[in-house]
Amino acid sequence: MPTVFLTGFPGFLGSALVPRLLDRHGEETTITCLVQSKFRREAEQRAEEVGGEAADRIELVEGDVTESDLGLGDAYDDLTAETAHVYHLAAIYDLTMDRAPGKAVNIEGTRNVTAFAAAADVERYHYVSTVVVAGDYDGRFEESMLQEGQTFFNYYESTKHMAEVAVRERMDEVPTTIYRPGVAVGDSETGETQKYDGIYAFVEGLVDQGSTAVVPVPRGASKAEFNVVPSDYIVDAIAYLSGIEASEGRTYHLADPDPPSTTELVKRLGEAAGKDRTVVLPYPKRFVEGVRGSLTPLLGESELLKSGGLEYQTWPASFDCSNAVADLEGSGIECPAFEDYAENLVSFYEANPDVGTEGMN
Repeated sequence: MPTVFLTGFPGFLGSALVPRLLDRHGEETTITCLVQSKFRREAEQRAEEVGGEAADRIELVEGDVTESDLGLGDAYDDLTAETAHVYHLAAIYDLTMDRAPGKAVNIEGTRNVTAFAAAADVERYHYVSTVVVAGDYDGRFEESMLQEGQTFFNYYESTKHMAEVAVRERMDEVPTTIYRPGVAVGDSETGETQKYDGIYAFVEGLVDQGSTAVVPVPRGASKAEFNVVPSDYIVDAIAYLSGIEASEGRTYHLADPDPPSTTELVKRLGEAAGKDRTVVLPYPKRFVEGVRGSLTPLLGESELLKSGGLEYQTWPASFDCSNAVADLEGSGIECPAFEDYAENLVSFYEANPDVGTEGMN
């Protein structure tokens, strides 16, 4: 029985992608999910939830991307013989990650999964990267670009960049498609998300204030794009693009082709949070550490503020989405405007205060 091999389950994006793959590949195909042992029970529950009547076609195998054989042992050879497609979603997404686990999972883990795809002689290898591989690149970052002399704001960015370099090094032998999502937020319809990070620091601060809210941002935020994208668009786009022949060898920016500036984004969130007035207060970026401390009386002891990400409020890069827009044309899939789903993000946040900032690692 042919197999689709997927990492990153039962993570949020992986869990949403699996039912789409079940629908596309038909009854003869098994979706084999590589699962860390600590997430086995959660993965079993999630498989039942997302699989429905087809849950018996989801096979869970325990393993670890940081091991050269993916922790599969004797099952490695059998799986390479059966696997036709590989989807690699597993990664540590943490802007403040330590170097050792970041290197092990994001870089070496990607090398190991890529080697598995090569050994399986797959029809296609689908690798989920991120737009932050652009680092501090100043200007329009195209989908074909990668090594442009940029430096990086944090180790997460550099690990994802090195991981994509490793994937590209083997594209001549492994038919590959690369997806670079923008900064992911919740579902555009329900607002649901697995973790609060990024723009949720703004949401947290806005919700905790009165009818007039004051949000500090670095100078230049009114001119910088803040490229966020809802998780359902990312999953829908990957599900569709991974099923067309034209996507082989392509890289896709799954980002907003017309994103708001940071200032516009904050004001939209203020409206969504029901504020009568949202004041965006610019501060000199060089005093960022001092400003973080001064935010405490305004926003409280926030784990979101401690998680990093202030760099992206004045990000010098913007993202060309030509490949994604062209190849999604006619599919009915397009990135919604931020203003159309901001209220759903805020509503979910208000209704689900216990969602954490950690996600799955």
